Amino acid sequence: MDFSNRTFSSLILAGLSVAVLAAALSLPAGAQMVMRGANNEGTPPVKVVQSKKSPSRKSSIDTEQSIVALVNDEPITGYEVRQRAEMLAGGSVGEYVKNNVESRWKQIITGKKIQEEFQEYAKKRQPRTKEDLQKIQKEFVIGKRNAMLAQLQSEARSKTTTKTSKAALDELIDEKLKMQEAKRVGAVASSSEVDAVIKSIAERNKLTLEQLTKSLGGSLDPMKQRIGSTLAWNDVIRRKFGHQISVASRDVDKYVASAEGGEDQVELQVRRIRINTPAQMEHGGIAQRVSQAEALRSKFTNCNDLSKLVVGQSGVQFEDLGKRKPSSFPEPTRSLLLNAKDNEMLPPSVNEDGIDMFAVCGRDVLKAEEARRTQAEGELKQKEFDLLAKRHLKDLRQDAHIEYR
Repeated sequence: MDFSNRTFSSLILAGLSVAVLAAALSLPAGAQMVMRGANNEGTPPVKVVQSKKSPSRKSSIDTEQSIVALVNDEPITGYEVRQRAEMLAGGSVGEYVKNNVESRWKQIITGKKIQEEFQEYAKKRQPRTKEDLQKIQKEFVIGKRNAMLAQLQSEARSKTTTKTSKAALDELIDEKLKMQEAKRVGAVASSSEVDAVIKSIAERNKLTLEQLTKSLGGSLDPMKQRIGSTLAWNDVIRRKFGHQISVASRDVDKYVASAEGGEDQVELQVRRIRINTPAQMEHGGIAQRVSQAEALRSKFTNCNDLSKLVVGQSGVQFEDLGKRKPSSFPEPTRSLLLNAKDNEMLPPSVNEDGIDMFAVCGRDVLKAEEARRTQAEGELKQKEFDLLAKRHLKDLRQDAHIEYR
């Protein structure tokens, strides 16, 4: 049966599109999130006992069953480091495949032997009809595509694993310390909790568990280990520091205001005392008026009695400005008002019209932004949680006995 070069070329080009799509799927966003870790902890200074062999030597990492490091007498093996390095390299692998898939496919389809290879492939299957031939052509292209992707992934891993071995070892040391602390306080993540997180990551990235496994180096064990230690570690921090994590309302206001247009989602109830100053006044006179303003501020107790402070004071005015959006005030007054507590008076500020002292007497959050404030409060609490977790891990590393082999 004659083989159609035209049909064959069409399928070859179709194979390229599928290959490019497959390359894009090689880097799931959720996998990247888990690789970075829930708290993005850094690697703080550590007390180490250095043996004669350097931990960075490749021979130690390559020996699968060798002990690379001891963390409070618990071993980390070369096999664990290699597995974790392959998982950490997952993002780099996907990027390498994506950047090289098109040029590599072009090399394949323009090769001198591609037609001969297909002729041999088709003869072994003995197509009887045109439909049989088209099916065989499609199988041939898919096989070539899969072989090319596997080769690119293998090349990428060989390039990145060595680079990520040090990061993998540091991460495994942190995990050992976290799990040791978790066991000490009885915080353990169940396998069902870990599996639920894995499933969620796969679903968010529209991947099967098999596809997710392949993108992470062929095994989910390193990811499960990391998720388990993260869940247990979070429980440790909640138990130890949960009572310390709190966010003030004014901090939420400031955080919301820092977003574009966010400052006007809060209305402040503002009252003002103004000390008038003549257009032409010597420096000494201004200093005297500022001292007068500070004396009035020292008598301030609450907004309800604010108007009484100006009674009998010459050239001093009280004004209830009502509800104002923060953007209606110039800086730095705007930021000072947002940072102030309710029933708090700001320090005197000198301007062209006189010397002003503003008091924040309350605040209203626009109903439409209540969800935004809730989100902001959650983000602020998470930041405080992460900071406490990082500090506690740093303390554990400083007290640990870590020996590199």
